[in-house]
Amino acid sequence: MSKITEAQAVLAALQLPAAQQTEIAALTLLVLAQLDDNTPWSDAKRQSLRIHDMMQAMSSRFGRVYAENTRETVRRQVIHQFEQARLVDRNPDEPGLATNSPRTHYALTDVAIRTIRQYNTPDWAEAVTEFLNVQQSLVELYERKRELQLIPLTYQGKEYHLSPGKHNELQIAIIEAFGPRFAPGAKLLYLGDTANKSLLIDEAAFIKLNIPLTRHDKLPDVILYDEKRSWLYLVEAVTSHGPVTPKRRVELDEMLTHCPAGLIYVSAFPDLITFRSFLSEIAWETEVWLSELPDHMIHFNGDRFVGPRPR
Repeated sequence: MSKITEAQAVLAALQLPAAQQTEIAALTLLVLAQLDDNTPWSDAKRQSLRIHDMMQAMSSRFGRVYAENTRETVRRQVIHQFEQARLVDRNPDEPGLATNSPRTHYALTDVAIRTIRQYNTPDWAEAVTEFLNVQQSLVELYERKRELQLIPLTYQGKEYHLSPGKHNELQIAIIEAFGPRFAPGAKLLYLGDTANKSLLIDEAAFIKLNIPLTRHDKLPDVILYDEKRSWLYLVEAVTSHGPVTPKRRVELDEMLTHCPAGLIYVSAFPDLITFRSFLSEIAWETEVWLSELPDHMIHFNGDRFVGPRPR
C-alpha cells in the first residue's frame, strides 16, 4: 500500500468526511508529518508549514505538482476541516498573527502526532479510540451544525426541515406569504428541497390530477392546488436560475397535458434586483412574485388577471 493510500486510511479511521479523504488531503497530512514513501509512520514529526510550503513539499516528496491556485483548495477544503477536527493548529509558533498574514502556518496537534505514529502497529486501534474520545469527530460536528442550520417549515401541523440556503428560504416565503395572498385556501401538493426533491409530495392528489409521479426533477419547485376553482399553481423559486421561460412553460404544458386543472405559472424572486436580471427570459401569460414585495404581483398576462389560460 502506498503512503498516500495509507494516509487516506488514517483520515478515514479518524472519521474525517469523505471530502477530506482525497489524495490532496492525504498529501497534506503526510507533508505536515514530514513523511515520505520511505519514512515509517513512527517517525512522524510536528513541523509548522505555510500552505505554500505544503505545496512545495508535495512536489519534492511525492512528485505531485499542483497549480498555484490549488493553494486555496487546500486552505478551504483540507486545512479548515483539519483544524475543526483538531488535527492541526493554526499559527502555533506565532498565535498573534493576523488572519490574513502571509506568515500564517499550520502544524499537527500533539494528539494527532501521537495517534498517527501508531499506524501499522498493534496499538493503532486503541490510539484511534483515544483520539476520537478526546477529539470530537468532524463528521458528528458537521452533522450537528447542519441540523442547526436547517430551515423549519410548519405546514398543517407537521414540521419539515429544509436545507439552508436562499433558494429554500424563498420556497418557504412562497408557502407562507404568496399562498395566503394569491392562492388562499390552496393546498400544498409538492415541495422539493434542494437536498431532497421529495420532501413533501401529496401522491394521492398527483394521481387524481394526472400529474406524473416519477419525474420529480421535472416538477416546479412548489405546487399549490385550489380545489374550489380547480387551479394548479406551478411556482418556480428563482435565486440564481430557473424562471418560467417560454421553453419551460412548453415543457410543463406537455408534462401536464392530462391534468384537468387550470395551470397558473409563477416565477418567484427574492427581490427586484434578481427579477431584473431575468426579465427578458420570462414567458408571457405567466406571473411574477417578489418576496420583498409580497402584496403585489407582476402580470405577464395581457388583459387577464391571475388565472389559467384555456388550453
